[in-house]
Amino acid sequence: MKTDSIFYRLFQEFPSIFFELIGNLPEEASLYQFSSIEIKQTAFRIDSVFFPREENDYQIYFVEVQFQPDAEIYSRLFAEISL
Repeated sequence: MKTDSIFYRLFQEFPSIFFELIGNLPEEASLYQFSSIEIKQTAFRIDSVFFPREENDYQIYFVEVQFQPDAEIYSRLFAEISL
């Protein structure tokens, strides 16, 4: 991670801030495992992924951080998630 390393570090050290940003309780972070996933075949990386720690019906959260305008961010993000 080059440009987004600050968010990677923040989410890794303080995962509760993500849940606060989306309006959930910070304690919900303890139910998730933070990761950054790289798809080697196509050489792209999803900035942050929050997986539930146990098998349950909790959501998986995909986080993409942008520092510059990107008209194709949503199409690219959904393509990466789908792969």
